[in-house]
Amino acid sequence: MSIDLFSYLKGNPYPGRGILLGRSGDGKKAVIAYFIMGRSENSRNRIFEATEDGIRTRAFDESRMTDPSLIIYHPVRVVDGTVVVTNGDQTDTVADALRAGKSWVRALRTREFEPDGPNFTPRISGMVRPSGAYRLSILKSAGDGKSCNRFFYEYDAPLAGIGHFISTYQTDGDPLPSFAGEPLTVAVDAASAGELSERLWESLNEENKVSLYVSFVDLATGQADTVIRNKHSQQ
Repeated sequence: MSIDLFSYLKGNPYPGRGILLGRSGDGKKAVIAYFIMGRSENSRNRIFEATEDGIRTRAFDESRMTDPSLIIYHPVRVVDGTVVVTNGDQTDTVADALRAGKSWVRALRTREFEPDGPNFTPRISGMVRPSGAYRLSILKSAGDGKSCNRFFYEYDAPLAGIGHFISTYQTDGDPLPSFAGEPLTVAVDAASAGELSERLWESLNEENKVSLYVSFVDLATGQADTVIRNKHSQQ
């Protein structure tokens, strides 16, 4: 049974970073969404910027950037029609592996959670093939900040109007509690990237939301309808 993602997010002040992959209601498009949130000034001082093969994060105000590690990276890269989306520089790890003809599982087995104790932020990753089949993964601390548990989820025959959502955290906290359990099965009933971006953006906590990327990829043509929203650029 699917849940209402918008209601879920409205009731969650801090899921952190989130990935949604799925299929549009008409079954003709792959749906991809990624958002970032932040509690610190450094994390909030960011925007998404389009690149030739996806998007990157960059500082909105370079003079206020104190530490670029873990927050400046390419969240999305496209490799031969396959979309890779992650919450860190493991995007490049996976993209490089795909270019070399290797699997994303092998690539992610070389990575682990972020070294930002006591939170030990999980690395969440997604991949969408040109067929619309998709994968999700989370690499997270076993609880001791040393051992890494790796989870991989495969969706080879996505259903129309259904998606799966995963985030770095369950909610706000100190330390932040890592996402637990399988990716959430959610309804994808928006008709376009613009509509989904509007509804997702309104659902995210106003104080903590930073940037959002949404793309609807036509499975027949490969053409993408993409929307980027940044909190700073709207001020």
